[in-house]
Amino acid sequence: MTRRAFDVLVAATALIATSPVLALAILAIRLESRGHPIYRQRRIGRDGEAFDMLKLRTMVHGAEAIGAGLAINEGDPRITRVGALLRRYSIDELPNLVNVLRGEMSIIGPRPTIPVQVEQYTERQRGRLAVKPGITGWAQVHGRASLPWSERIELDLFYIEHRSWRLDLEILRRTAAMVLHGGGLYKGHTGGWDLTR
Repeated sequence: MTRRAFDVLVAATALIATSPVLALAILAIRLESRGHPIYRQRRIGRDGEAFDMLKLRTMVHGAEAIGAGLAINEGDPRITRVGALLRRYSIDELPNLVNVLRGEMSIIGPRPTIPVQVEQYTERQRGRLAVKPGITGWAQVHGRASLPWSERIELDLFYIEHRSWRLDLEILRRTAAMVLHGGGLYKGHTGGWDLTR
């Protein structure tokens, strides 16, 4: 209950504080390209429950059916100019705060993944579903998308096994630095999930 209260307080405060930024971002998305400014994608949460994660759209409309599909790397031509800026400062993830208020996500936890990824989890990796997915987490502050998929999962499992308020505060501190630095946004040559599996 304490963790839920923390999530609601932080999410509500952050939404109010960033509402002008969200409004400007939505307007810029609408002006630059067709399609709804809010992007919904089915993700898997705690105990394998599916939900629609909300983000600001940073790519052209219908991007998943174009080019590399789910794989996104730096310089991807499907990313709009506005989208590149939103990604650089993680502004595209602000609508995740609505998922937190709904109780589908937490402020801190493993990033939620798509159903096809969860289907390939080993029994040990399914332990990643023991807690609510988060906006930021231990794997996120250690390289996020630039990390190999297996390494990201192990970092998330470490967090679940050692979860504490002290660790959460450290993650928040590192997240602030990460957003300013803008590192780990794209998978590069070694990061990401192996789409061929």
